[in-house]
Amino acid sequence: MNITVLGCGALGQIWLAALHDRQHQVQGWLRVPHAHCRVAVRTLSGQPLHYTLPANDPQRLAHCDLLLVTLKAWQVASATVHLLPHLPPDCPVLLLHNGLGTREELGEIRQPLLQGFTTHAARRSGQQVEHVAAGMTHIGPANARCGDHSALAAALQQALPDVAWHNDITHSAWQKLAVNCAINPLTVEYDCTNGALANYPERVNALCDEVAEVMAREGLPVDDLRATVWAVIAATAENTSSMLQDIRARRRTEIDYITGYLLRAARRMGIATPENSRLYERIKRKEQYHEQQRSGTDLSGTWHRGN
Repeated sequence: MNITVLGCGALGQIWLAALHDRQHQVQGWLRVPHAHCRVAVRTLSGQPLHYTLPANDPQRLAHCDLLLVTLKAWQVASATVHLLPHLPPDCPVLLLHNGLGTREELGEIRQPLLQGFTTHAARRSGQQVEHVAAGMTHIGPANARCGDHSALAAALQQALPDVAWHNDITHSAWQKLAVNCAINPLTVEYDCTNGALANYPERVNALCDEVAEVMAREGLPVDDLRATVWAVIAATAENTSSMLQDIRARRRTEIDYITGYLLRAARRMGIATPENSRLYERIKRKEQYHEQQRSGTDLSGTWHRGN
């Protein structure tokens, strides 16, 4: 397959390396155009992988079989919209990020749109990306043009397992949102690893219960929601959440697409979410403080199609 990976951060580099190793024709797409992108990944087994791959090639883009978007949620719409007119109309666009809301921001597009999320964990360590935990990637249709792309899931499974196709990804996406709502902002508040949240069970359960009320109003099953969240906390006990990593690095977080998405849905339904609301405001204050401290180094910039 001819695959373009939009966003060459930690998650993007893991996918670039894995897809390249499976003999796919891959390129990266960078905000500041370059002819090549550097991929430096340490695999789960400790093997170092170093590749120099093509980047920002409009001809490859025009013949793309998959656009894999691995940006932060708040970057997705502004970056992707510049590439859509140059993609084949039948090229699937797979959004792979934390949170929900980017599908609505993109609006109607002519390409098949897929929503995805993953529990693979990666972090930057100097000039290298460390793949620190294996996980599961879930993908499913996000617009009417999508149809059945289970074959795509099978191809991705061969590169970076495990990958699951869902004909309806709504419930899985909301379960992932609940996990993010309970873990990410709370690890920021306590400045702790995921596993340390076991010390605050009442806080975790209160956050889960508010998400469950919204999900129930959406007609989604919620019986196992607390158990799902606690299972993730246990399985990722040593991990540092992506939101805490962003806060420590004074970067913008995905809070507007995690807790913010939940709060917007709750307001439409007239449901009170005091615990999630307090955490949302706390994270936003931290973001605003860091923005004031930055001197023109914001990561948000114009994305270019290339020459």
